[in-house]
Amino acid sequence: MLAALREQVRGPVLVPGDEAYDAERNGFQTAWRHRPAVAVGATGAADVQAAVAYAAALALPVAVQATGHGLSVPADGGLLIGTRRMTGVTVDPGARTAWIEAGARWDQVLRATTPYGLAPLNGSAPHTGAVGYTLGGGLGLLARAYGYAADHVRALDVVTPDGRLRHVTADSEPDLFWALRGGRDNFGVVTGMRVGLVPVDRLYGGGLFFPADQAVDVLEAFRSWTATVPETMTASVGMIPFPDVPGVPEPMRGRHITHVRIAHLGDAAEGERLVAPLRAAGTPLRDTIAELPYAEGGSIYGDPAQPHGYSGSNLLLRDLDDRAVRTVHELAGPGAPVPCVVDLRHLGGALARTPGVPNAVGYRDARFILRVLSPLTGAGLDAVRAAHRRVFDAMEPWSAGGRSLNFIYGDGTADQVREAYEPADHRRLAELKAGYDPANLFRLNHNIPPAEATASLRRG
Repeated sequence: MLAALREQVRGPVLVPGDEAYDAERNGFQTAWRHRPAVAVGATGAADVQAAVAYAAALALPVAVQATGHGLSVPADGGLLIGTRRMTGVTVDPGARTAWIEAGARWDQVLRATTPYGLAPLNGSAPHTGAVGYTLGGGLGLLARAYGYAADHVRALDVVTPDGRLRHVTADSEPDLFWALRGGRDNFGVVTGMRVGLVPVDRLYGGGLFFPADQAVDVLEAFRSWTATVPETMTASVGMIPFPDVPGVPEPMRGRHITHVRIAHLGDAAEGERLVAPLRAAGTPLRDTIAELPYAEGGSIYGDPAQPHGYSGSNLLLRDLDDRAVRTVHELAGPGAPVPCVVDLRHLGGALARTPGVPNAVGYRDARFILRVLSPLTGAGLDAVRAAHRRVFDAMEPWSAGGRSLNFIYGDGTADQVREAYEPADHRRLAELKAGYDPANLFRLNHNIPPAEATASLRRG
């Protein structure tokens, strides 16, 4: 059968021992790596169909990877479908939409859209895959103004476990359309999606970088400031232990930094007025906030682009007070038992509103999201998980009851995945999974087991 698969697929079909096998299976996340029995480097939807049909015939579980940022359950055996060769982006400026293939990164999408003065609802890291990010919800630079990226999906092409290529819209298959936007790769391989674009070509954004001894003051100022800003302002504050390496700017190199990030849809004068209370919260080591082209929005967070190993999770919060931010600082700041990268993002605004065509992204009443991750270069995985668990347990009094699927890094537990959905939505997803993928072929992911499997586990 492998010979027949190779004849059907235009891209490479690789097995352990083949020269290009490692390059095909590796991705951005290096703490976990796929080691599939077969790796298919898809060049288009037909390759994906052939790969899925092959996996179904042999009952092989399927993993999907574009850039590898969202790797959750590594394939140990099974079949890996790599989509990184599928990078087409086509813009319809009149309709304000873009068709994005499965392997396209956000920087590739931005190069196609920004000449028209249009922008996608991309995230902070331009090198992240657009489709996987969007299917997980997508909490981006313009989130409070425009909502989740998943809210702007108009249509999807997906190869389901039966090998069919389906064009899915709110009208053609409303249940599957609802499930894919939030349920990610549990229902098949999305080979392309049409998304709405927004009329943005510039923003007022950048960062304020404060030393560690000003962290509590900055965190408290940020918390109170968020109650005063309009929906045009999307912001976050982070605590970051910057390494002592040449690539880090001198004022931050080797220091623990509190980093305020700003993305404002408005002119510079209004932005200056809105940001003034944050600038007054301390004495920044560096201030990069200015008007900039939207295509340069990746500079606001400056997310690392080099592959590395990391683990982390998140908690959605209903509110914050000074005791809450001091708790985060105490447990995940400079005195944490393992190095922690903390990200506290302000939600609300358009994120709180259900889109015209609902999807599986829930917990929209949350006002903040707390994300904690740690590099796995020195600290062991058990120590990292224990440190993160102490943070999230301590923050339970402020919890909104859920998590974001996009920000579960590494092999998230079944409980964490279930908590990414509101209970009624998770039940609906499990029922739809039983209809589209009863054998749970697509289980090498943040998995939603089919309803019958869930019921069997409860009975057992």
